Amino acid sequence: MSTNKEIWVYAEQENGKLSGVVFELLSEGRKLAAKSGFTLCAVLASAGGKPMHQELFNYGAKKIYNIEDPKLDTYQNDYFSKVMAELIKEQNPEIVLYGASTIGRSLAPTVAVMGWAGLTADCTELDFDTERGLLLQTRPAFGGNIMATIICPDHRPQMSTVRSNVFKKERVSENESGEVVEIKVDLSGVKERMKRVESVVEEVNTVDLKAADYIVSGGRGLGGPENFKIVEGLAGALGGAVGASRATVDAGWISHHHQVGQTGKTVCPLVYIACGISGAIQHLAGMQSADLIIAINKDPDAPIFDVADFGLIGDLHQIVPEFTKQITALRS
Repeated sequence: MSTNKEIWVYAEQENGKLSGVVFELLSEGRKLAAKSGFTLCAVLASAGGKPMHQELFNYGAKKIYNIEDPKLDTYQNDYFSKVMAELIKEQNPEIVLYGASTIGRSLAPTVAVMGWAGLTADCTELDFDTERGLLLQTRPAFGGNIMATIICPDHRPQMSTVRSNVFKKERVSENESGEVVEIKVDLSGVKERMKRVESVVEEVNTVDLKAADYIVSGGRGLGGPENFKIVEGLAGALGGAVGASRATVDAGWISHHHQVGQTGKTVCPLVYIACGISGAIQHLAGMQSADLIIAINKDPDAPIFDVADFGLIGDLHQIVPEFTKQITALRS
């Protein structure tokens, strides 16, 4: 099938600010472009996107498809899906990547149905098969018990939604440049099924794991909910946040706001310390891109050691308090 040899990143934005996952996708998109020889592009649909162009170029976009319309001020699926579906039909790209955000999970499947395209949701890894010219899309499957690599040989474009914090943000430079293609899409015929009446910003007192540089997580190896105080002590000494495995959340030991993994939050801290966590695939999918992983577990065969940079085999009830003591002494 004949396509335009381009990789598109949907540049999700809200109130004139690009989502962080856009920069992750562009950074990973540069690697795919280098392997495939395709051109990396960004698609920006907004009420006024020009102030966002420089950042898209700085992260590696060589071309920006810019669509501006007052109706694109606030995300509404009917408007944005028409924009993307028509643009894809007109330009016929090879690959389109979206963030697996609330917006991306709404937009991507709608566009896939409208264009009869392939779509793999919630990917945690992307690669390119140069021999077959196929995007390799890896995601947890069968309840997160295995990692499946999915291909789309028969339909174009190949589309993926990708979870945030699984790829590193890597800016090319501060003053990159590229081509801007202005696109006009007639939205007058789109029936507006939703109308924004008011925007309310609610302050919620939850754990911001995604912003934490240091995360200390507890698993079933803690033995009980009362022992999360050990994890909290180390996290406090590091100035970090407390994470948790799904098993501890399901057991009611800690709030789901702390859950790291496939069904929790995907994190990418500087340091991730796993205390009493065996390392099931579901959990690894949410933290394995951390810069440094330290595992503490009494089971030497625990899968967590396969991804850990440093492993301590022993009783976490002795190791973690001593670790906390040493960190506190260093910082005092």
